[in-house]
Order: sequence, then C-alpha cells, then structure tokens
Amino acid sequence: MSPKETSKAAKTTAAKKKTATKKSPATKKTTAAKKAGKSAAKKAASGTAAAGKTLVIVESPSKAATLSGILGKDYVVRASIGHIRDLPRSRMAIDIEHDFKPEYILVKGKAALKNELTALAKNASGVLLASDPDREGEAIAWHLADLLELDMSEKCRVRFYEITSGAVRSAVQSPDFIDLNKVNAQQARRVLDRLVGYTLSPLLWKKIRYGLSAGRVQSVALNLICEREREIQRFVPDPYWVVSVKASAQDGRTYELRADHMDGKSLMKGSLPLLVDTEEKADAILAEVRENPLRVSEFRLKESPRTAPAPFRTSTLQQEASRRLSMAPRRTMRVAQELYEGLILPGRGHVGMITYMRTDSLRLSEEALTACRDHITKNFSSQYLPGKPNRYAAPGRAQDAHEAIRPTDVTLTPDSVKDNLTPEQFRLYDLIWRRFVACQMSPAITARASVRAEAGRVGLHQDGESLVFDGWSALWPLDLKGEQIAPAKEGEELTPSSIEKEQRFTRPPARYSEATLIKTLEENGVGRPSTYATIASTLDVRGYVEKNEEKRFCPTSLGMTVDDFLMKYFNRKDISSIVDAGFTAQMEKALDEVEEAQRRWLDVVRNFWEDFSHTVEEAQGAERVPLPEPEPIGEDCPECGKPLVKKRGRFGEFIACSGYPDCRYTRAILATVGVKCPKCGQTHGGEVVRRRSKKGRTFYSCSRYPDCDYISWNQPTGEHCPECGAELFRRGRTRFCAQCGFKVQDEAADD
Repeated sequence: MSPKETSKAAKTTAAKKKTATKKSPATKKTTAAKKAGKSAAKKAASGTAAAGKTLVIVESPSKAATLSGILGKDYVVRASIGHIRDLPRSRMAIDIEHDFKPEYILVKGKAALKNELTALAKNASGVLLASDPDREGEAIAWHLADLLELDMSEKCRVRFYEITSGAVRSAVQSPDFIDLNKVNAQQARRVLDRLVGYTLSPLLWKKIRYGLSAGRVQSVALNLICEREREIQRFVPDPYWVVSVKASAQDGRTYELRADHMDGKSLMKGSLPLLVDTEEKADAILAEVRENPLRVSEFRLKESPRTAPAPFRTSTLQQEASRRLSMAPRRTMRVAQELYEGLILPGRGHVGMITYMRTDSLRLSEEALTACRDHITKNFSSQYLPGKPNRYAAPGRAQDAHEAIRPTDVTLTPDSVKDNLTPEQFRLYDLIWRRFVACQMSPAITARASVRAEAGRVGLHQDGESLVFDGWSALWPLDLKGEQIAPAKEGEELTPSSIEKEQRFTRPPARYSEATLIKTLEENGVGRPSTYATIASTLDVRGYVEKNEEKRFCPTSLGMTVDDFLMKYFNRKDISSIVDAGFTAQMEKALDEVEEAQRRWLDVVRNFWEDFSHTVEEAQGAERVPLPEPEPIGEDCPECGKPLVKKRGRFGEFIACSGYPDCRYTRAILATVGVKCPKCGQTHGGEVVRRRSKKGRTFYSCSRYPDCDYISWNQPTGEHCPECGAELFRRGRTRFCAQCGFKVQDEAADD
C-alpha cells in the first residue's frame, strides 16, 4: 500500500473515532461555538496574510524566522514544529493483518496549527514544503502534503542543505517532487521500531519489571556495553616487568630506553614486554645492563606525511564534540541545529552558520572548496595549500545527497562571530570551522625517530616523533607518538643515570564512552546519523546504564538482567536477532535499499515480522526473571531500625531503608578519592569525597560538609603545582593547575 493510501485510511479511522466520542448536547454546542469563532477568525486572518503569496512550511520557528528574512514579502513562512502527524503513543497502531498499515493521527495539541496551515494553503498562490532534507524531513513533508490535500504529482518540495541567501533562493526557484522512496524508508523504520518496542516492552514488563523497554538499535547498544562489562569481569590481569634505563651521551643528550630483547629474542607481545613475566627475569636483565657498557647500535630518522583529517559527518562530529568539548551527542545536535537554522549577525541579518548536520557524506561542493582554498591562500603561506583540493570518500553506504558538515561561509571565522554566539555555539562552530579548513590544507610532516642500544645480551629501544612542518595541524590538534629524540651516533657509549624495574599488570578493555560507542555502532553499520544522539540518553533514562567518574558507561544490574534475557531469547541466527549487531546492520542496509527503490518497504517489514513474532511467542513461555536483591550494608536505619541496603537510582547508588515506602530514609554513598581536604584536612581530618549533583554531574567536596564548604568540579590530587604552588587537579591521565595552566601527562599503566 502506498503512503498516500495508508494515510487516507488512517485519517478515515481517526475521523470515525472522533465522531463516536460522546459529549452532552450543551457541551457540544458551547465547544462548537467557541471553536467556530476562533477558527473563523484565524482562517480570515490567515487567508489575508497568504493571499497571492507562496506558503513555505519548515520544521522549526527559528528556521522560519531565518527564511522570512531571506525570502521577503512575497512569501509566508510557517513552522510545523516537527511532525504534525504520527502514530499514537497509547497503542501499537499497526494493523498487522492488513499489510502492516499504520494508523497516523494528528499530534496532540496541533489541531489549531493544522487549521492555520490549511487556511494559509487554501489562499496561497503556491505551497512549498521545506522540512529537513533527510528521511524524517521527507516524511514530514509527505504528511503535510496529505493533510493539506496538495497534488503530489506536482513539484512542491524544496530542500535546504545550507540556509544562506543564495542556497535558499536557488531551492525555492527549483522545487522538486516529494521523494516517496525516502518516505517509504522512514515509514518502514517507524513500523519496525513500533513492532519491536510495543511487542518487546510488554514482554519485559511481564518477565522482569514494569516500565522497561527495548528497541532495535537500543538493544544492540546495551548488548555492546554489557558484553564489554562481562569481558572486564572475566579478565585476569597478568603481571609483567618493565626495565627502563635513563642514560646520557657525553655532550648532554639524554635518552629513556626500555629493554625489549635478550639473547636475540624479543621480550615483547604487541607493545608490552609480557615475556618479562617474573621478577627473576627482570633482575637478570637489570644485572646484564649494569655489568656491561651501554652502546648505541642504531639510530633511524624517517620523515613522513600525515594527511589532513576528513571534514565532519554526523558521527565524527558527535565523537569529537564529546572527546574535546565534553558535549553529549544530544546536546551537540541541539547546538548544531541552532547553527544550521541561523543566527542574527550585525549587518547581515539571519545567517545559517553551518550546512545540514545529519549526514554521513564527506562530499564538499566545488564552491565550498574554492572558498576554502582562497581563505588558506590569504591567511597562510603557499606551502599550506596543496596543489589540488583534498577529496574524501565516506565508508560504507553513505548517502551523498548532502555535503559534509561545514561552515556556510568560511570567511566567518570563529573569532569574528564570537560575540554573536552563545559559549556552546561558539565552541561547536569553532570545532566545525577548524576541521573544515584543516581538511583542505597540506599534509603535516612528522619525523619518526628510533634509537637502539645494547648492553651485553640485552637490547633496548626508544621511539619518538617530532613535528617538521605543521601543515593542517596549524588549525587542528595533531597527536604525536612519543617525544622528540636527539640524534644518536652508532657505536657511541651512553652513561646510565638510573636503571630500574617496575612491575605492571595487563589491563582489561576500556568501557565505552559516548564517543567510542557511537564509533563502534557506526563501524558495525548499526543505526543512522539521526539515531546516534538519542541512544545513550535512552539507555540512561531507562536505568540500564550509568556513567562512572571517567564518563564511561557501566551497565546497572537491571541493564545486565535485561540484556541476559534478550540474549537468551533474541540472539538467533535469523533476521529477528535484535541484539546482534550484524543482523541489525542487515536491517539498516535493507532500509537503504528501500530508499534506493531496490526493495519494497512492505517486504522488509513482513520478512522481519515472520521470524520475530515466532521468537516472541517462544519467549512468552519463559519463567519470570528475578531482579537482584538490594545489597545490605550491615547497618540499621537510624529512623526505624530496619536494615539499610544499597540501591541504584537515577543518579547512581545510594543508601536507603529496606522498609521503603513506610520509611523513606536515604543518604548518599560517599566515595573517598584518597586525598585530604585542602581546607580542613590538616586540622579536622576532612577527606575529599565524590558526590553527584541533581543533574547527575560528578563533583568533589569535603566529607565534613556542611561544617567545611570545600567544593570542586575537578578531582583534587593532594599535590601542588611546581610552578605556582596552587592545587593540582586530575582529569583522566592529566594532572593540571587551574591557576597557571601547568599540565603533566601521567604514563599509562600498560605502555
């Protein structure tokens, strides 16, 4: 069934249900009179406003304001404020027996908007649907066209990939048809998600606990996080020893070498000396180095180009914003939407700052490339401009209709517009602008150096890297591997100043951060640019995961229980395997094929449902899964005497009374960080503890609060800055001073 036939059938059903609603005669007359008066007044006003003009409908009011300023008095611009019609929330609303026909209804609270748009469309000289240029935007345009009874055989669709005067005027002068293939792909996704969510959620309520949910992409993401946690739990650390030598040449050159060979055999497995697995072996290496002269056996220096990074697409923007700006994906997309829709700049009016931000393409327009190269020529020396533009190909099945994410006008440098942006808008725009300009600059040139030395039967090495020419790294950070190494002469003797051994242990794989989770989902072909931002927040809201102090995902006991259940019944070798990344990626590929008119959306949905419904039937026979009991802490409640237990809530673990809800005693779990309070630690014994704010953000304060009011968003180390004497704080492996900017990077335990 076509989208148009589907929507008309749904509209008829909705109209019948509305007619069947019972009201008293008095209520009917009063309500009808009020509605008629309001409707007549609004229609009259709307008709006058749109008479002889072109109506343009966009998604958001801010975008409408930007377009109004660009298009002028011959156009009336209104916003649908997202979807105007959707599936109802109260029920599945998919007629499985009749070709999975969806029942679309008017979104709650949008009746007045629908009436206004209808009146405007009736009196306008033409209607252009300008919702966002992706599947979701195409579906919004289709729903609007159906509600306003537009002829979809005519060109009524315009797509803005950037909101600038030239791009907007060009688009409205060359409208296109609504892309029903995109609409069908969106409808297939919507139906699939509804079938999964509204079938699995009641199953989880019945078998585990009321209020739980599951979804196609959500369940894969949860499984990735839980599987990583199981790996960590199974992990058994292996000990190994690092033997390091600090040595210097006669002219003062210094080196830090590590043993990696003995008797001509490598001590390494990967990048670690795992074959030095006993202290006896480490002592033997130490003795050999101490008893023999240390001589340089080889020095190598090789220059190599480092190509510029690609411009941003949605996933990489979210990853870098998370990594460099500590912005959550949803926040990143919200701020990017603001930049895309446009801001007011003095002397220029409303200006769209970036191109469309939901894209997996790395293509750049010829105009953008020319403008970027001109900017580089004017602001950098000639060696920073490559002979021809850098071009990039996106991995996988990228849709190339959009460009990569870039500034609409490269001459609008971040500093020139800083005063007109909010702090977070500026930070994100600066990130996008720098990445775009950097992607068109010459390669950076680095020199990789390695020095090898021998002491008797032991071989040692040191690797480093230095920057020869900064190239694109003049605008975008370049991570060098190791420090610069002074050239060494083959055969020269080095004088050791220290010879040490250090025991270390292998470490388990790291938990996922938001950035690494998005990267893994994308690499596995799971989800689309529009879905990445909501995945993490959904898992968090459901109580399936929480973030630790390093802002990495840890599954809760509830999350592990749900994943265990889904793995047991839905990890199958067919298309219904909603927890398997491979099968979910196949579904994403099928949706792409629908958009490319290679498959029918109905076939995709039907094939999935045949296997999935059988799997659900089998799971209905499962026994109820008990949730883990709260862990007693060995104390009694000070208010009622019942045992206190450790519970997990929206903001992590806390202590509560087991007599809840009769007794509501709670208190926070104070995790010490092993540092005395800088304010009262010496005099009153206060310790720094980790706490959570009401918004879930970690902060640090004194254990004696409120008697001591010490507080910090950064984790204190108990150390003082060697340059200014102020407090040193820690963020990851970095210790830093907030006063003077001093930083020092701690060595990773598994280097």
